[in-house]
Amino acid sequence: MYQAQHCFTAFKSPIDSYQLPERFTFPFYYEPHPLCVLAAKELQAYLSSQTDWQHNFGLGKDTNKIIGKMFGVLLVRNNGGELGYLAAFSGKLAEQNLIDGFVPPIFDMLTKDSFFHAEQQGINQLTRELTELEGSSELSELRERLATLEQEADDELEAMRATIIEGRKVRKLKRAQAEAELSQQSLAGLNVQLGKESVAEKNRLKAIKRHWDGLIAEVSDSLQLLETEIESLKAQRATQSNALQQKLFAQYRFLNQAGELRDLNQIFKDAPNQQPPAGAGECAAPKLLQYAFAHGLTPLAIAEFWWGASPKSEVKQHKQFYGACHGKCQPILNHMLKGIEMDDNPLLSNPAEGKVIDILYQDEAMAVINKPAEFLSVPGKNISDSVYARMKQRFPTATGPLIVHRLDMSTSGLMVIALSKEANRTLVQQFIGRTVEKRYVAKLAGIVAGEQGEISLPLRVDLDDRPRQLVCFEHGKHAHTLWQVKARDDNHTWLYLYPQTGRTHQLRVHCAHIDGLDLPIIGDDLYGARANRLHLHAERLVLNHPITGERLTFEVDAEF
Repeated sequence: MYQAQHCFTAFKSPIDSYQLPERFTFPFYYEPHPLCVLAAKELQAYLSSQTDWQHNFGLGKDTNKIIGKMFGVLLVRNNGGELGYLAAFSGKLAEQNLIDGFVPPIFDMLTKDSFFHAEQQGINQLTRELTELEGSSELSELRERLATLEQEADDELEAMRATIIEGRKVRKLKRAQAEAELSQQSLAGLNVQLGKESVAEKNRLKAIKRHWDGLIAEVSDSLQLLETEIESLKAQRATQSNALQQKLFAQYRFLNQAGELRDLNQIFKDAPNQQPPAGAGECAAPKLLQYAFAHGLTPLAIAEFWWGASPKSEVKQHKQFYGACHGKCQPILNHMLKGIEMDDNPLLSNPAEGKVIDILYQDEAMAVINKPAEFLSVPGKNISDSVYARMKQRFPTATGPLIVHRLDMSTSGLMVIALSKEANRTLVQQFIGRTVEKRYVAKLAGIVAGEQGEISLPLRVDLDDRPRQLVCFEHGKHAHTLWQVKARDDNHTWLYLYPQTGRTHQLRVHCAHIDGLDLPIIGDDLYGARANRLHLHAERLVLNHPITGERLTFEVDAEF
């Protein structure tokens, strides 16, 4: 299908009926252009049938080393005016950087003559030396010997101090008795004798301390030599690794349509941590644009899709299109797409415009509202319109922060609003204490097996692609959800969801993740596929009135 020397691929299917895109794709949030969808289907057909290389995407029975992969297609026009597309993969494919038909990497560190191999071998040698030293019997024996000596020294010194204390008591008693029974001359002689006993005991304590200090110092000095050598190797490895990293970053040079070249060090200079994240420049989108600019091809639209089983930590659906990641790609693509007219960023438009918030209950202390879908709970970075802003207008004399809890922007349903500081404090404590009963209803894209269950998958934010969440058993926060089937049809399941914790995107990830229900909520553009809306609704809320303490129940049906 593909040839390495010519990555431009002409469409196999007729494209005369397709309209060209008016502007380039906004790469971080988009509906793929129909020509990109067609290109992706042709690429997917190749992936399904090719026998040129082997890579376990997790689509078969082989469960060994499953690695799903992000692929990208770039719609381009060549100098002859012909339309076609380029294909790329993120990272490596089949343990290779170069595969026929796919655009090459920005920099191929796997080539035999690459400086990376030689310098990495030096770093690997330092690592081997460190591993050998840190695992040596000499090091462990010295540490054990030092710990034993310190404990023995403490024991003997403590015993001697106890002897001194007891001797002090005995001498004090002897003096008291002697003062009543002995003459002044005899008493003076006794005091001299008792003083000598005290000095002798203190000298014994000093001698014991000198003895143990000598033994400990000998072992400690030997241990210090080894630990100093280890720290020196660590520092040397860190210096070499940092130098190699900076040298490597400098090899990743990115073009834009004006022919301007910038490397990763320059591109990320103004980023928050001024350091390119691991894997920066290895994603499909920068590879595609680099090849187009370097070979005089005009980029028209782009799309990226996931192929294979989902990773264990994140949620990726087979064949689903995804936007470019923010942490790794945004600074790079900002440079590469400079001067290219793009689609508007949909995240800058106000999705709440024209929508009305229904107030279901109101008294002097609180209000309960039905938040529409695609409506922020609190002001965002670029959009101020929100439940908070609307409630501020609706209740201008209310005191306190108003917002007691939040719903995701895409989730509709019940929210309680506090109209005084006192009510806010009481209501917040109910949420913190988990005495509030919450029930959501969700429509899932498939049939859930079983009638009820629970999901416990810890979550944390994806630092490279906010606001997406990852399942992380090392750093994630505990997240627990109960579920119960409400209804089914041939292709969908309606669930009741009962969040026992309140993590960001908890219900969405717990439904979509392979270790959860493995079925995304319909309309979930982060963890599933887009639809007219996210089919998740906060349907029921039970809480105590902040003033009277009366147990109140609120329900509102979902629109889907």
